[in-house]
Amino acid sequence: MYYTDPLDADPVDGIESLGTLVNDMKAGKVDALLILGGNPVYDAPADFDFGPALLNVKLRIHSGLYYDETGELCQWHVPATHYLESWGDARAYDGTIGIIQPLIAPLYEGCHSAYEITALLGSDPGKSNHDIVRDYWAGQRPEKEKAFEDFWERSLHDGIIAGTALPAISVSARSDFAKPAAAQAPATAASSPDLEISFRPDPAIFDGRFANNGWLQELPKPNTRLTWDNAAMIGAGTAQHLNVTAGDYVKLQLNGRETKAGIMIVPGHAENSITLHLGYGRRRAGKVGTGPGFNANFIRTSASPWSATGLRVEKTGKQYYFAVTQHQYIIDHQGRGSEEASDAAFHRDLIQVATLEEFRANPNFARDPNEEATRGLTLYPGFKYEGYAWGMSIDLNKCVGCNACVVACQSENNIAVVGKEQVMAGRAMHWIRVDTYFRGGLENPEMYYEPMPCMQCENAPCEVVCPVGATTHSPEGLNEMTYNRCVGTRYCSNNCPYKVRRFNFFLFSDWQTPSLYGVRNPNVTVRSRGVMEKCTYCVQRINAAKIRSEEENRPVHDGEIVTACQGACPADAIVFGNINDPNSRVAKLKAQSRNYSLVGELNTKPRTTYLARVRNPNPEIHE
Repeated sequence: MYYTDPLDADPVDGIESLGTLVNDMKAGKVDALLILGGNPVYDAPADFDFGPALLNVKLRIHSGLYYDETGELCQWHVPATHYLESWGDARAYDGTIGIIQPLIAPLYEGCHSAYEITALLGSDPGKSNHDIVRDYWAGQRPEKEKAFEDFWERSLHDGIIAGTALPAISVSARSDFAKPAAAQAPATAASSPDLEISFRPDPAIFDGRFANNGWLQELPKPNTRLTWDNAAMIGAGTAQHLNVTAGDYVKLQLNGRETKAGIMIVPGHAENSITLHLGYGRRRAGKVGTGPGFNANFIRTSASPWSATGLRVEKTGKQYYFAVTQHQYIIDHQGRGSEEASDAAFHRDLIQVATLEEFRANPNFARDPNEEATRGLTLYPGFKYEGYAWGMSIDLNKCVGCNACVVACQSENNIAVVGKEQVMAGRAMHWIRVDTYFRGGLENPEMYYEPMPCMQCENAPCEVVCPVGATTHSPEGLNEMTYNRCVGTRYCSNNCPYKVRRFNFFLFSDWQTPSLYGVRNPNVTVRSRGVMEKCTYCVQRINAAKIRSEEENRPVHDGEIVTACQGACPADAIVFGNINDPNSRVAKLKAQSRNYSLVGELNTKPRTTYLARVRNPNPEIHE
């Protein structure tokens, strides 16, 4: 299904249009150039040489959130408002028009939106964003003022303008869609002897526009757990063929151009191919984004913006050091549900996996048969939870490893960014991490993700070793931290089998920058140096819901408390609630046969448990 708008101009090829502009600039045909929001000096194809061509323009004006590589070469740089600070309008994929409304007032004076800049060049200088958008739609509707006011208020309330969806048109495939084998295109790069390179937007900072965001720079990337860098990612077989190893600093040469990058070997990566993410190697991207990584745009051309063949790799003899948050990836153990299980290979069963046939044959495959036998063998005094008993269930069938929960937790709990050097020292501060594990051969392994917050153990090994009682157990089952008591012995971290406690080795929190005040959650303490911290199931949200329920003289409803990680999960893999309520969603999930405790044989009795992964591979594909 395709949608068309007869009022819109004919679409153009963006790369071709940009090339035409560059040719005109080189020929001296452009007297003035206004660049709204883009950064073509950094990310335009290398064969355009946009930067030198831009210097031929007499008047160069740049508007953007940052004084970036393009702004540096312009005589005028106009600070732009963030889209959350300004009014606007936009059209969805089906043609529906929505009104963009600001969530906050502009943080800084002197910032202007693209609407205001274009109005300044036209016939409406000095108009505000609101007036520009409102007056435009008033001109599109010739009704009386009262009728328009009703229309405008209704559109603001709904967020969209009713009746603006475009009619759908039906299309059919071309008759020559299926060509004979002899007439097909030449062999792809996968079957070519030439090495292929693939350019991809970075999963955290995209094409570089978010490079100055410390949360995203320090966010471990899916599969590789890499932070603060991009890498030349390569499969094990190709690495062996090229005689390179992980960490080799190499030259990547393509069509007479070159860039440098560090090698990272990734299980399951396509052979005879290298992947290089965009967005790094920035020269002007603020204090956070300037410097990290390698600029893929040096070898990315307009003819092959996403993939190209003919890549040459040359070793420089130097090493490059990456900051990764995980160092053990391989699971040789097949899980309790498999006939190929080997206690010697991976005896702790971190990831419980079974095929659908194995699950049907043994629905309790994930349960540790020794767990119940050891449950009563403990030195901890028993405790009966009369009221609320908070718990969490994480479904490994749903988790896609996107790390949204990690950023949500960091935002909610004022978790500090520590930088590449400290991450390399193992001092990343995230309260939840998403571990990645591979099972099978390096060429085509199975891949599994496992979110790992604090387990909130009932028999918590951390609590008994704290000499000052900084980590204690609440009547509702939470493993709590009293920051004012902590003296930094780190005994608790040493005693935690899940390694989910984080220690402030330095004063990571910035207390000086005024703009950071608004970033912090006022309901959560900002920790200082020498303090241990960890997940608390978003205790501030728990207490807010309890206070509200007490005021209304009722219990907390199931689903009323949503933790930050749960709310951000796009797959609904994380569920939180009161396990003392048998009708709660979390209690029902924990009652499933797939439910299991991580390293349950230690008898820590974690309140966070997992639902085991069940695979249903197609037998033909599996073979």
